[in-house]
Amino acid sequence: MYQLEEKSYFYYLFAVAALLVAYLLLAGWKRYQQKKFAEAKLLEKLSPEASTFKSVLKTIMVALALTLLVIALVNPKMGTKLKTIKREGVDIVFALDVSKSMLAEDIVPNRLEKAKQIISKIIDKLGSDRVGIIVYAGSAYPLLPITTDQAAAKMFLQNANPDMVSSQGTAINEALKLAMTFYDDDEQTNRYLFVVSDGEDHEENQKFVSDAATNEGIKIFSIGVGKPEGGPIPIKENGTLVEYKKDNKGEVVITKLNGQTLQKIASDGGGEYLLGNDTKSTVDYINDLLLAADKKEFETKQFSDFKDQFQWFLGFGILCLVFDALMFSKKTKWIQRLNLFNENKKE
Repeated sequence: MYQLEEKSYFYYLFAVAALLVAYLLLAGWKRYQQKKFAEAKLLEKLSPEASTFKSVLKTIMVALALTLLVIALVNPKMGTKLKTIKREGVDIVFALDVSKSMLAEDIVPNRLEKAKQIISKIIDKLGSDRVGIIVYAGSAYPLLPITTDQAAAKMFLQNANPDMVSSQGTAINEALKLAMTFYDDDEQTNRYLFVVSDGEDHEENQKFVSDAATNEGIKIFSIGVGKPEGGPIPIKENGTLVEYKKDNKGEVVITKLNGQTLQKIASDGGGEYLLGNDTKSTVDYINDLLLAADKKEFETKQFSDFKDQFQWFLGFGILCLVFDALMFSKKTKWIQRLNLFNENKKE
């Protein structure tokens, strides 16, 4: 396991790339000017010791040295010991609706991005809680099994989109059934399921599954995203609007927030319905809810005793600079014999 202490220094690699491009442009310009000045044979006579190979090698050494020095600034760290630690928290699963209706832009930037923003900010405020993510539309799929790795949860969340689920619709029952398999700790008494959706096209017979979930100690909360007046579903190609989704009669489909369905899901699941259009108030409410919940102690394994590794990159970077400084630009005898760039080619 590794950590990167100062990731912001990676931006310096753009400066290294810019310097390399500038050098290549300068070298091309010099070559062009030399051709204008004299023919190749004459240039070879004027500078018989000039070596193209060494010039390229010195450039590579400098670029490699600068890259290694940048990585040294980032300071990679390696975990040297796998340690079992005790943590306290609750188990939280997010069921994210990724059906096409979630692409409606009645809230900015669209319903799906708003839902992901809410979940991401909730994760940011979690303590030692475990988190899992399910995506669903016409069927339900596990996006991330329940874990303490909240950074991974946010990374997987950003990739959630309607293309992940082949069939369209809103299979809330499948999502609820799948969620019940996520809670793998039988001793955990505080289990929360947050359904984040626009509530459209949900199945009518989810009560039985909700009852089964509450019997297992799962509290179901629903978070609605969208507006009651609704909006059309855009169809885009490469980020450009092509048209809006139409029904069989050729009329533009208007998708609306179905708060009543989401209220029923929360009511059947022993939780509450929240309108998620105001991100801050929604996140604050859920944060207060989770802070007040009883925490259960559990064990988890993670790497500890991370040791700095910057010295290796610093050392090799300095070595490359020393190598560059000690290397002369003129030809050496064994390089001349190799004739790598046909420098000794005779017409």
